[in-house]
Amino acid sequence: MNFIEELKWRGMLHDIMPGTEELLQREVTTGYIGFDPTADSLHIGHLVQVMLLVHFQRAGHVPVVLVGGATGMIGDPSGKSEERNLIDEETLRYNQEAIKKQLMRFLDFSPERPNRAIMVNNYDWMKDYSFLGFIREIGKHITVNYMMAKDSVKKRLGSEAGEGMSFTEFSYQLVQGTDFLHLYRDLGCKLQMGGSDQWGNIVTGTELIRRKTGGEAFALTCPLIKKADGSKFGKTESGNVWLDPAKTSPYRFYQFWLNVSDADAEQYIKIFTLLDRDEIDHLVAEHKKSPHERILQKRLAEEVTVMVHSREEYQNAVGASQILFGKGTTETLKRMDEATFLTVFEGVPVYDVDREVVSKGITATALCADHSQICSSRGEVRRLVQGGGLSINKTKIENPEETVDTSYLLNNKYILVQKGRKNYYLIRVL
Repeated sequence: MNFIEELKWRGMLHDIMPGTEELLQREVTTGYIGFDPTADSLHIGHLVQVMLLVHFQRAGHVPVVLVGGATGMIGDPSGKSEERNLIDEETLRYNQEAIKKQLMRFLDFSPERPNRAIMVNNYDWMKDYSFLGFIREIGKHITVNYMMAKDSVKKRLGSEAGEGMSFTEFSYQLVQGTDFLHLYRDLGCKLQMGGSDQWGNIVTGTELIRRKTGGEAFALTCPLIKKADGSKFGKTESGNVWLDPAKTSPYRFYQFWLNVSDADAEQYIKIFTLLDRDEIDHLVAEHKKSPHERILQKRLAEEVTVMVHSREEYQNAVGASQILFGKGTTETLKRMDEATFLTVFEGVPVYDVDREVVSKGITATALCADHSQICSSRGEVRRLVQGGGLSINKTKIENPEETVDTSYLLNNKYILVQKGRKNYYLIRVL
């Protein structure tokens, strides 16, 4: 597999330093990408970088994940309009372990694999520098003129609305350059990759390596992903789409990919899946024949959800999605965890009923007309049942006097009532 050719057809190559492709074809190369550990989970904005490393390992090279324990304490000015809050070491260590667990779903860290993935934390070597040692060993090799010329610096200094840039952030590119130098010496790492907004920081590293060692290092970036309408990728009204199921449920995660536009689906399926070119071309062609069937979105959502979570979570998300379109079953509801259940039925009317009432058994009529306002009267319940228009937990009620008890409870707390085709109600048993 030719790594660069793979990135090109997938639309994942933005900038590449001359000689990089030749290096990759000539030898097994060690390359790294840095991840910011300011949260205990990656989000889908990080997935492009993760997929870069996945393809890199698949092409036979050695991927290095650098968790920025030190740089996370500073804050990268790239793409930022203001300085961010700093994080303590204990939090950074915790976040690092959480991120590694997520990355193990994508990269092979097995010791027996010749090109196994490696994880490092730049705090481990940066903590040993004194201020005087740093400006003596690193600072004297990169001029202020060189640092000022970087876009990330010029934008912040030239912004009237911003508050300028602290020395801490200004020094960020020197710290990142030191990382590259350390990995070059320690692991023989000759390549740094990242998003296109990182080009300036990465090139500072190649320059530092050249000036300090006389050696040659290389750089490669991928484009920053945007939606077809130009808006930012990966953000929803409720914020980031996280890989951690506790922050973004697998159901919401699946729904994000399922609901992307046709144009975005055609781009994303190349970037965020490992499907080969022939299969993707076939899927695109089939989708264009029947866009209403959303073939691309369904396959994209499947591939990414399985990769990030599991096949089981994907199937649960599909089952949860079908509930609202009338295809779900009682068994689907029973398998659904509480978080997913509440997400699916977010916003539907909720009525609280005393547990003692349900424990003794209550008729469907009394439940819907007396203990909640689902139906305006007992007569309405009878009419709905006669017309086949009342369901409890996705099972049609044949008899208005049917007894509902605790065996009906979902997650030991809820009963789902459906009136007609589209009107849902939750009974919460307390």
